Amino acid sequence: MKLFFDTNVLIAAFATRGLCADLFAHVLLEHDLIIGEVVLTELRTKLRTKLKVPKKTIDEIEVQLRDGLVVRAPAKHLGFGISDPDDEWVVASAVAGGADGLVPGDAAVLKLGKRAPLQVLSPRGLWEQLRGPGPG
Repeated sequence: MKLFFDTNVLIAAFATRGLCADLFAHVLLEHDLIIGEVVLTELRTKLRTKLKVPKKTIDEIEVQLRDGLVVRAPAKHLGFGISDPDDEWVVASAVAGGADGLVPGDAAVLKLGKRAPLQVLSPRGLWEQLRGPGPG
């Protein structure tokens, strides 16, 4: 399965332990991760300004992410009317990259549901789809 993670999911994967980190590791091992240039740009900025991650660490993260398929910024977005215009570019990048699924950390993108030309799943929803709901 080809999967596209948005910036918030990647930040959670690199900055904390938990679901997003586990999901990221699982996808790297068993699926294809697609990254967009628009996501990489936003990721670098947020890691530097909000989380104060050292430049060397940010560079290492980017090298790891660029090891897979990286989608150039699309020429236009798809016009879904998402409240954050940057998210329009994330969705367009996922579609341009041929992703089977988009995993946003943003409720506005999750609301696209069946209107999107690809599956849109929360990190928990993807985990349950890939691994099963688990105990409890």
